[in-house]
Amino acid sequence: MELFAELNAWHWGIIAVVLIIFEIFAPGAFLLWLGIAAAVISILMIFMPNLGWEAQFVIFAIVSVLSIVIFRQWRNKNPEVSDQPALNRRGAQYVGRVFTLEVPIVDGQGKLHVDDSSWKIVGEDCDAGTKVRVTGVDGVVLRIERV
Repeated sequence: MELFAELNAWHWGIIAVVLIIFEIFAPGAFLLWLGIAAAVISILMIFMPNLGWEAQFVIFAIVSVLSIVIFRQWRNKNPEVSDQPALNRRGAQYVGRVFTLEVPIVDGQGKLHVDDSSWKIVGEDCDAGTKVRVTGVDGVVLRIERV
C-alpha cells in the first residue's frame, strides 16, 4: 500500500495519457472515459496534493462511472445519422425490393435467390415465377408478400 501512498498528479496524468492512447488503438469509447477520469484526478491532485490514495481511487471510480453513464445517455438521445442506414444490415437493404420467385413457397416457407446469396423467406404460398416484395426482416429470414 506504500506504492499507492506515493501517487501524485504526474502519476494520474501519465495514467490518463496511457488510457487515451489505448483508446486510439482499441476504439470502443470506454478507455477514453477512464482516461478522462484519470485526468480529472490529476487536476484535482494539483489543488489537493494531500488527498489520500483511497479517496483518489473512490473519486476515480465515481468519475469513471458517471462519465460513461452520461456519455451513453447523450449518445442514446443523439444517435449518429448515417447516409447509409442499412449498411452492414444486409437483409434491411432488401426491404421494399421486388423479386421473382425461382422456387415456390410451400407451407409459408421457401427460398429466394437475391444477388449472390440465398435467403429463407416466409409468406403466403406462391408458385415459382410470382413477383414478391420484401416487407421485413426477422434475423436471417425475409418476410415477403405477393405483388
